[in-house]
Amino acid sequence: MLELRAITAGYDRRDPVVRGVDLTIAPGESVGLLGPSGCGKSTLARVAALLHRPDAGQVVIDGEAARGWRHRAPREQRTAFGVVFQQPRLSADPRLSLTDLIAEPLRAVGLGSEVAARVAELTPVVGLGADLLGRRPHEVSDGQLQRACLARALVLRPRWLICDEMTAMLDASTTAALVHAVEAYRAESGAGLLAVGHDRVLLERWCGRTVQWTDLVE
Repeated sequence: MLELRAITAGYDRRDPVVRGVDLTIAPGESVGLLGPSGCGKSTLARVAALLHRPDAGQVVIDGEAARGWRHRAPREQRTAFGVVFQQPRLSADPRLSLTDLIAEPLRAVGLGSEVAARVAELTPVVGLGADLLGRRPHEVSDGQLQRACLARALVLRPRWLICDEMTAMLDASTTAALVHAVEAYRAESGAGLLAVGHDRVLLERWCGRTVQWTDLVE
């Protein structure tokens, strides 16, 4: 179970963008979080993924309270999450080839020996051609780069996926392919999903349960 309990968070303690929010996601469940741009849903997603420390409240992962944030989170909690952001060019190191981009989490936890096997396993899952793997981000399209970012999110086989506006900048065919890849992984692994977005039709088709931002804050 992933539990967000009374989360208050933001970037200025005097004016938080998230106030007292509760949200629970069961293992294997897919939850869509629907709300307009700027309402605070991306901040909540970052808190859920242990990337942003809340000002108040608690994140509980599989019955255990979060014990740190970002690089200070314990490895077993940090690696429980795979995250895909809205803008792949802001979340990808421009110096890395796509292979090295996908492999970043493996190398960070000392599993560099698994890079070749995991990249070969994941690239067809996300629909990324082998001919693209040696290219850098500026040499591929937004859709191709987001496919690599999704592979990076899956490479450590996380128990929880956070997709924050993952498809907002993509065309319909790439959106469908990435959603299919996420669902294939969830079916195989039993991972839970929090999908953040403002496209009601997409979230309601994708997720088993869709939560309105206004219902969380009222």
